[in-house]
Amino acid sequence: MKAAQDRQKLYANHRRKPIEFSAGDLVMLKVSPWRGVLRFRKQGKLSPRFIEPLKILELVGKQAYRLELLEELTGIHHIFHVAYLRKCLGKHEEVVPLVEIKADKKLRYIEEPEAILNQRTVNLHNKVVDLVLVKWKHHRGPNWTWENIEEIMAKYLILFEQR
Repeated sequence: MKAAQDRQKLYANHRRKPIEFSAGDLVMLKVSPWRGVLRFRKQGKLSPRFIEPLKILELVGKQAYRLELLEELTGIHHIFHVAYLRKCLGKHEEVVPLVEIKADKKLRYIEEPEAILNQRTVNLHNKVVDLVLVKWKHHRGPNWTWENIEEIMAKYLILFEQR
């Protein structure tokens, strides 16, 4: 019995890793156990599992942290156990200024090409398609895509005239 317990303890400890944060780190707060509370906009299946990045103010005890909470969370105590926190991997330095973003009448984001990087022709089964590699402004992730040349020329004729 002791050998089985030791083996299980070894497996459990091998998978566990201590989670430590420092003051100033950004973390996501786990809110899924609070399903009955309609504090986080949705209830049930569509309720958020984590809420937006919060800043750690200080370490309290061995495994608790004091967070800088939002104004809408004033009724909640601001000290949380490490089990309710996840490291936030997003970067706040990549925020696009609102002055540079353009929106249409329905408030949808309008993508703008920055430059044409490359051009190629693709042979499909029964037709030939010309593609261009377009670099986009303010695009998350890879900011270039292969697009159909006719569609890009129809939308952004000025870009082709400059090239």
